[in-house]
Amino acid sequence: MSFEHVAKGHPLLVAEPDGNYRSATAIEVLRVAEEVLLGRVRTGPMLTSAREVKKYLQVRMGALPHEEFHVLYLDSRHRLLHVEALFRGTLAQTSVYPREVVTQALKHEAAAVIFAHNHPSGSAVPSRADHVLTQTLKTALELVDIRVLDHVVVTVGECVSMAEEGWV
Repeated sequence: MSFEHVAKGHPLLVAEPDGNYRSATAIEVLRVAEEVLLGRVRTGPMLTSAREVKKYLQVRMGALPHEEFHVLYLDSRHRLLHVEALFRGTLAQTSVYPREVVTQALKHEAAAVIFAHNHPSGSAVPSRADHVLTQTLKTALELVDIRVLDHVVVTVGECVSMAEEGWV
């Protein structure tokens, strides 16, 4: 069923334990979409599709009303180990602590990481502070031999990969 069908009054349905059906909520639809996209990100021997990662991140965090900083932890062959929202902020900013990022990356035995955070403002253009943070985290993680592969800025309508732009 396409999105157009849902928008025209043909809702997606959820089976209840009693056998009845009800219309799915927007949150339920997004959670299922996130799981489908996460499955695509996890398939294959390595995490190599920036396009799939961006689609996944857009569903996961693009519509959040506040900023969040997420980390994708990868093994030495760039296979996904774990994803987590590490920090939550306000409408316009999130405080990110390098010590916590390093601690969590070591906890998950990551060889590499991808960072992502959302801009509820709707502009996916990385700020000067985003560039500085990326370099600070990259320097901290290099001390423990963990590579930073990318930092993606996410909005509802687009994602900007700092690696694709040559900034990582």
